[in-house]
Amino acid sequence: MERAPQEADAAAAQGAVAGRARWFVVGGGALVVVALLAYWLGSSGGNGEEAAPRPSATPTPSATLTVPDVFKRVGPSVVVIQAGKSLGTGVIAAEDGTILTAYHVVKGTSNRDAEDVTVTFADGTKTKAVVASSNPKRDVATLKPAKLPEILIPATLGGAATVGAPVVAIGNPLGLTYSVSTGVVSGLNRTADRTARDGDMNGLIQFDASANPGSSGGPLLDARGLVIGIVVSIADPGGDEAFAGIAFAVPIGAALGGDEGDGPPGGGPQI
Repeated sequence: MERAPQEADAAAAQGAVAGRARWFVVGGGALVVVALLAYWLGSSGGNGEEAAPRPSATPTPSATLTVPDVFKRVGPSVVVIQAGKSLGTGVIAAEDGTILTAYHVVKGTSNRDAEDVTVTFADGTKTKAVVASSNPKRDVATLKPAKLPEILIPATLGGAATVGAPVVAIGNPLGLTYSVSTGVVSGLNRTADRTARDGDMNGLIQFDASANPGSSGGPLLDARGLVIGIVVSIADPGGDEAFAGIAFAVPIGAALGGDEGDGPPGGGPQI
């Protein structure tokens, strides 16, 4: 009998705790509703319209590059070639430093004429080089430099040319080293006239990026920075060896030993 007041007090206390618990549950639920409502209002503006698209945390990179990015990527792979009185361009085509260029740039030199071929890399490293291989019919040759730069960056070879696709040419026209020009592929499977001794070149890429004497042997690049051709000649209707808006490149597949094909005449001197 004496415990009854204590039990009553305990029951009252438990009731108060239960009341507070219920209040916290109700209050917590209300806060969740308010938070959800605020989120909905903030994302849609509260007018029933859909939320604006949110940027992806990992956007898909574009397959193409800007022209400055192409030059930044491939410029270190381009070299200046001085062969006797002939000035030209080349591109590092392999991890061992092999340089791909136009044959007529180094024409007349051989392994015995190493002193006649000088290569200057993008970092300023200058060295002698020998002609490792040549294909006069396709007007391409490879060089083996006697010395390599501290950091060697070969270009990435490969890629098909498509009419209308953008291209970038890097070369040393008229001695203006590391000049960049842009244009599009104007045509495919062209034929460029040469002397009877050299024979015509078939299956060439026609493009309208600027090229002039000294550009020969330089890379023709697509929008991803891939070497799709080796620059070899220009059309020269005025006979003054000046760019008239038409240049030609040997497709990289042919430069590496693939088929040439036949096509309509293009004409023009070697540069």
